[in-house]
Amino acid sequence: MRRFMNWGWIIVYTILLVVTVIFITVKEEDSPVDDTTTEKITLTFRHFWILEHDRHVLDIFEDVVQTYQLSHPNVKVNFDGMDQTVHREQKLKSEMVIGSPPDMFVLFGGAEIEPYIRANRLMDLTDFINDNHLKNQFKDLQLWTSNEKVYGLPIEGNAEPLYVNSTIFESLGLQIPRTLSELNEAIVVLKQNGYIPFALGNKERWPAGIFAHYLMDRFSNSDLINQLVQGEENIAFQNEDYLRAFNQLELWINDDVFGPSPNELSTEDAVHLFTHGKAAMYLNGNWDITLFNNDDAPKDFQNEVTVIPFPSLYAAEGTRSMAGGYTIGIGLSSNLSDAKKEAALELMQAFYTEEVQTRIVYEGLRIPSMWIRFDPEKTGPIFTQMIQLMEESSISFVPYDNLLSPEVKRSFLRVIEEMIDGKNTAKEALDQLDDASNQYWSLRRNTLSK
Repeated sequence: MRRFMNWGWIIVYTILLVVTVIFITVKEEDSPVDDTTTEKITLTFRHFWILEHDRHVLDIFEDVVQTYQLSHPNVKVNFDGMDQTVHREQKLKSEMVIGSPPDMFVLFGGAEIEPYIRANRLMDLTDFINDNHLKNQFKDLQLWTSNEKVYGLPIEGNAEPLYVNSTIFESLGLQIPRTLSELNEAIVVLKQNGYIPFALGNKERWPAGIFAHYLMDRFSNSDLINQLVQGEENIAFQNEDYLRAFNQLELWINDDVFGPSPNELSTEDAVHLFTHGKAAMYLNGNWDITLFNNDDAPKDFQNEVTVIPFPSLYAAEGTRSMAGGYTIGIGLSSNLSDAKKEAALELMQAFYTEEVQTRIVYEGLRIPSMWIRFDPEKTGPIFTQMIQLMEESSISFVPYDNLLSPEVKRSFLRVIEEMIDGKNTAKEALDQLDDASNQYWSLRRNTLSK
């Protein structure tokens, strides 16, 4: 009897245990998966929006990243800024060589991304564009496309007009110049009356390059630079037209039209000279418009500025081309894991929306890279003039520093910097450019032949 009772308890206990296990299993299947099981992801994103004129753009993308992280609690975005030159010319290049770039990064399209594409370091975004119905949403993807595949997306357009203090010109009885001869005549009068003709801050080296590529374009045309970029035989920087252009630049340098020590001045220093009536003209991109209306600028300064294309060589040339394009964008590393790739592409979706592009226009005073509707009248008089100028000017060319290979571009900016410091002449500068170009194409052709 006692043995029967012992066995009975064993059977009851076993039944209860089985029922308990089944209950717990069913309960776990019905319960949602714990968030802690989701894979934690960290995305690195490097930008160069660290200067004053980039402040509004930085605010926009910081907001997007913050909103994205709230809706993706498993994703942490390390959103870090770095000096543009250090990022593009040093850090990113070395990272691309060893295959360890950031997951996402801001960069320039055109010649800059060509070696990264050849080395298979940039992610192909063609499927992303098609899957998100973005194919016809961008104004121009030419600088981001290679062999019909897209390796980055522009976030904004840019233009490089000439800003003129019309109040100064009117007070001196000067007409807004349309030709280089009229510009040179105005420069003489401006200097006689104590004004710096051009405010130039060349501390970052590339601003003076704008003067060079405009003069090269005016004394020649974009066909010549395109031939040089393609490495065509018997085409050289040392030619009659470019020598005339660099001679003009050398004359301006010798006549101090850029004021004292331009290589030591920052962009902000140059803008201060312009907005405070010390300099009569300022040549740079539309991205500096925000500086014309910051706390440092006189209250009504925007109403004193006339926006024009850089003067042409002859009055009969008609439409004057403007440097510009859709060069600034975002690229992704090609070696992302599946989880990182999915997270990065979802963040890209958040970047390329009508809302973000609209904020880029109204808050950043930048040209949208996508087809959106906006009211130029609500952006201020300078931006409005620039947009109207772009609509009227059907001819544009990509800034030369975006066309040249990185190796030749370094020489291009260096020789101009040295001309400003009086270390070389126009002819010597062009000879050095040819040396850099010949070395680049010799190495390139040897690599391709292997």
